[in-house]
Amino acid sequence: MNREYLPEMRERALRMLAEARPEHPNLMTAIRHVAGMLGMSPETLRLWQRRYEVGHGKRSGVTTEAAVEIKRLQRENAELRKANEILKAASVFFAKELDRPSTR
Repeated sequence: MNREYLPEMRERALRMLAEARPEHPNLMTAIRHVAGMLGMSPETLRLWQRRYEVGHGKRSGVTTEAAVEIKRLQRENAELRKANEILKAASVFFAKELDRPSTR
């Protein structure tokens, strides 16, 4: 079940996780504890924590903004490739038309 959470909820959950982290032997235990208190999936909170760490340079990886830009550029690239194929086909067609002898 996918749920949409408000940004305020994400910030609150990450704050609670940072506060609860010293009380637990490892990060996953803290994540399970906080996620249970908030009634959310531990995986959701774990992903939020990972994205936070990547976005703040604490972990290597691609930031959310960079991932969005990469996807946009990939879509644009695919559209340009299609346009190029259409233009190539059109140029071949018109080149054949110019090479035909005239029937005037």
